[in-house]
Amino acid sequence: MAPSNLSHRQTHNLLLISKLLSLRDTASPLTLLLDSLEQPATPLVKEYIRRARLSKIHVTLVAFETLKPFDGVDVFVSARRKTPADIVKEVSAAYTPGSSDNLNRRRLILIDSINPLLRSTHLDKSFDLSTFLSSFIVPGGTPTSKVDSSVVVTFHQDVPGRCAQSPYVPSPLTILTYLATTVIKLHSFSHILTQKAARDRSLVPPVFGIEEEKDGVLLGRLDKPVGKDTVEGVVLEMEYRRKSGRGVLEWYLLPPASRYPATHVREIVTLLDDHPLYRPPEEHNARGEEEEPESTFELRLTERQRREREGVVLPYFDAQQGDGPGEGGRILYDMGEEDDFDEEEDEI
Repeated sequence: MAPSNLSHRQTHNLLLISKLLSLRDTASPLTLLLDSLEQPATPLVKEYIRRARLSKIHVTLVAFETLKPFDGVDVFVSARRKTPADIVKEVSAAYTPGSSDNLNRRRLILIDSINPLLRSTHLDKSFDLSTFLSSFIVPGGTPTSKVDSSVVVTFHQDVPGRCAQSPYVPSPLTILTYLATTVIKLHSFSHILTQKAARDRSLVPPVFGIEEEKDGVLLGRLDKPVGKDTVEGVVLEMEYRRKSGRGVLEWYLLPPASRYPATHVREIVTLLDDHPLYRPPEEHNARGEEEEPESTFELRLTERQRREREGVVLPYFDAQQGDGPGEGGRILYDMGEEDDFDEEEDEI
């Protein structure tokens, strides 16, 4: 990739992730977070809350698993043992855009885990997942009370799903992936580095946790390299879908919250390719020098080697020094003992 194209990609994708996490211009009404036992989505959820607090965005946490609200959450809605209709009513009543402290008309709704709802026994045949989620994004009300809402849903990939009532009905994960405008899959940085090291050696990348299919193994081994660079942080595999239908795929690294204060304004998310432990070796080409083909040999000649090359007499150089006409360019050949002389060929 050309340096100009690489610089443009880095700038564009960094601005994109900043726009998505900061909820600017409602770039993604529905964001799906796919986490696992190897890497929970809690660090990313807290980063959403931190940025919403800086932008003065109202935050509502719909808790199926969380017992205590995170710092920065404005409304905590406990969704345990409640029907989907009751959850929608409670979430809608928790925010009043006409109040003086909610003039921003921007809202973030976090669902810590959608899995308990999908496995709930309170669901009936009339429950529709897309209708349930759209009720948060497009709530009822007058045009003057319109609120720009963004919904962030977390789905645990390691939790087994409920058996489908019909083989022709798509799974909840398929529906969520189809509806989401942004899909972020979380990975452990240590596992990503281990898999990359295996691919660089043309080996099969290892698997961790439940994918190992070993009895009693739920979490994979976390290796930390020795050195000043640590493997702390969360790897984000993002897929953003534009309105035109084009998708943007990129890998990011979210550093741990201990490395920056809560009021930090500058962007802290970086591209995974820019990390020293993941970045491929740089090409050390000096500026202003002629480009040469890559080789394991030294192609340049020293002054001494150049003089010796000029002093070498090429084979049959005497044939180029003919004095008479037609003498120049003649071939001088001395037969050896191993040569087979053919009289018929010589006569021709």
